[in-house]
Amino acid sequence: MTLSGAFNSLKSSSIISWKSTGRLQQTLAGCIERSGKTLHSGDVSTVRIWPEYAGQGRYFDFRSKLIPASIDFVKESSLCTTLCKDGFRVRTVEHLLSALEAKGVDNCRIEIGNLDSENQEVEVPIFDGSASTWVEAIEQIGVKEALDQCGKTGEKLAPYLNEPVYVWKNHSFVAAFPSPKLHITYGIDFPQVIKLH
Repeated sequence: MTLSGAFNSLKSSSIISWKSTGRLQQTLAGCIERSGKTLHSGDVSTVRIWPEYAGQGRYFDFRSKLIPASIDFVKESSLCTTLCKDGFRVRTVEHLLSALEAKGVDNCRIEIGNLDSENQEVEVPIFDGSASTWVEAIEQIGVKEALDQCGKTGEKLAPYLNEPVYVWKNHSFVAAFPSPKLHITYGIDFPQVIKLH
């Protein structure tokens, strides 16, 4: 199955079902701001992460264009995850979004920009090449229950696989299987050393 085919399959109700986690949606207790150099372009970009209402989800705000952090907006790209809407692209989002998910931040507005006011593409800073800078920032500011615009809490739902999913491209593959708990096995083999500048 191709990458785009896998995305379309995942949206199918027969493969994914949504179930209650028994928890309430959360957001940040305050604003986070970090700036740093990007991996692919070498530019410096600034990210501000703001608390958001329950039910709003996580989304990027780039040049006043809102790009949801959703599989529906993933654009195939090499060596990073890219979200795209109306010609505007946010690249290298994987470490930031992983940190938000791991720390339970369900709702936030991620404002991002750099000094190039003409470019329709921006990257999230790479820092040390991991999600640790984002995890530490979230831990410092803390999380709280997210309320909707009427002041009510919202229940957190999570996707569950109903059947196995396989995706491959060239020499890479990913397989996901239904399971009552999370278990990840992975491997990587680069033919040459990768240097960060």
